[in-house]
Amino acid sequence: MDPEPADGPLVILGAGYAGLTVASEVERRSPGSHRTVLVDRHPVHVLRTELYELGRLAAAPEAGEWAVPLARIFDRSSVELRQGSVEAIDLPGRTVRLDSGPVRFGALAVCLGNVAAYYGVPGAEEFAEQVYRLSRARRLAERLRAVAAGSAGLPGERRPRVVVVGGGSTGTEVAAEIASTDWERIVGGPVRPPDVFLLTGSLPFLAGLPARLVDHARAQLRRAGVTIVAGLNVSRLTPGQVHLEDGSVFACDVAVWCAGVEAPAVLRELPVQHGSGGRIAVGPTLEIPGHPGAFAVGDAAEFRDPASGVRAPATAQAAIAEARVAAENVIARRTGAPLRPFTYRERGILVALGRRRAAASFARVTVWGAPASLLKRAIEREYARSVARGEPSGLL
Repeated sequence: MDPEPADGPLVILGAGYAGLTVASEVERRSPGSHRTVLVDRHPVHVLRTELYELGRLAAAPEAGEWAVPLARIFDRSSVELRQGSVEAIDLPGRTVRLDSGPVRFGALAVCLGNVAAYYGVPGAEEFAEQVYRLSRARRLAERLRAVAAGSAGLPGERRPRVVVVGGGSTGTEVAAEIASTDWERIVGGPVRPPDVFLLTGSLPFLAGLPARLVDHARAQLRRAGVTIVAGLNVSRLTPGQVHLEDGSVFACDVAVWCAGVEAPAVLRELPVQHGSGGRIAVGPTLEIPGHPGAFAVGDAAEFRDPASGVRAPATAQAAIAEARVAAENVIARRTGAPLRPFTYRERGILVALGRRRAAASFARVTVWGAPASLLKRAIEREYARSVARGEPSGLL
């Protein structure tokens, strides 16, 4: 295989789990051999898997626990950091247009993650909160704190009502966190605990996850006080109201949208093959078909196993696994070595279920309660410490 001409740097778009790993792995495998430019809108790497922890956010909304400065991560590397928003990607012209100007690339890794998908539901974007971005998770936490602070003055026996839309892992974790948080401790005074409703829509609760894990999660939500409403999709949202397709209406103090994600508009508009939610459909080596040296990784990509057709999940674990192979293949393109096909192997599934509770599945073993919660926390803390030191995580 002839090597690709080195007519520009490796440009990595996005410093999430995938982008950060691509940059770190290329630097580790081939230090200083290739110019690498890492682009992100923000100067930090956000620990998105922890943004459901709304109680912690409400207690310390300005704390830096959820974001690690990129300058600290790469202070002893040759990786160049460039802050800016991606406005367009010209794959044939090998150029990315940022709001701060164009960038030429010799190799490209598209790791722009995802955004909330509203599926055309009227009012969803305007009247619901979400946790897919740190700024939005902080805003939701502040709003929940304000609702809790005013709850003691509600008329009669009324309690605040929070409606969470979406019965996947994000919706489940958010609902459990809100229901189990000690809002009285956070507010510093008497509160009425919220009534939390989880609307799962027409899809099964935690669809696609192991049955035993789903059963434990459902039981834990019930103990936490979360009411699961299944079988009906949301038709629209209005201020303080969530309308279902059968005409019923849930009045609420806060609505939270956790119904799914899609690729950012700049990726959905690319003239390439797309998968679900506008994700870029990639080949076996994670390259974008027809564009050698250009890779899509993590939530921005849709990878399907060529033999089984099974799609890699949109998780941090999968994004990091893909990024390691993509980094290897970026170097292979430059040196003329064979590219390695990606194979995804699930190492386990963990779903947080409120304060000191979780459910986990590894192979045929299911763990739940406090042990699963401690395991999840240990994995998240180990990842954060490894990232801050500029080292690969041993657990993700």
